[in-house]
Amino acid sequence: MASAIDPAIPTLRPARVHEVTGPGAVAFALCQAAGLKGPVLWLTPDHWPEALFPAAVARLLPPGRLITATAPSEVELLWAVEEGLRSGAVGLVVARLDRPLGLTAGRRLQLAAESGRVTGLMIVREGAGSPAAETRWTCTPEAAEDSTRMRWSRIKNKRGTCGEWQVSLHGTSHSVTVVSATGQRAVAAREGG
Repeated sequence: MASAIDPAIPTLRPARVHEVTGPGAVAFALCQAAGLKGPVLWLTPDHWPEALFPAAVARLLPPGRLITATAPSEVELLWAVEEGLRSGAVGLVVARLDRPLGLTAGRRLQLAAESGRVTGLMIVREGAGSPAAETRWTCTPEAAEDSTRMRWSRIKNKRGTCGEWQVSLHGTSHSVTVVSATGQRAVAAREGG
């Protein structure tokens, strides 16, 4: 079943490399993957302690769309990311990075993404972003009582504005809904009614 993604959800500019950080980074990556066509290549260092939980992934991505791989070193991880982007065989390449991505490496990935017409999303640690990234996002849980609510903040954007979105994930319906922030409704509520 294909995921239904709300058109108000901010999407990543195609054929560019973006970054995300924060406790909601994996959910952000999965939501972006659900909105794109084609397989998703998910790369991590082989020593990374966290793994994707298949049941959670299946809430947003149909089985068979996710290809996972690990790399024994940062050099091999970046090589795999670059090859995945350049290949044109996938819709999205997601990679977890241990260290900040330098300008030269970031630029190489941007050129590979443009060449293969594939979007890249690097999951980075706080403060470890590359100057070459098209956009940078911070994703955090919104409310303790609702584990499906998150705040997505675009904190860097080379070609536009930054902003914030409140997002709710709906696993049973395979969808994502954007929730307007308080006081940001398109039409004001009527008093007393």
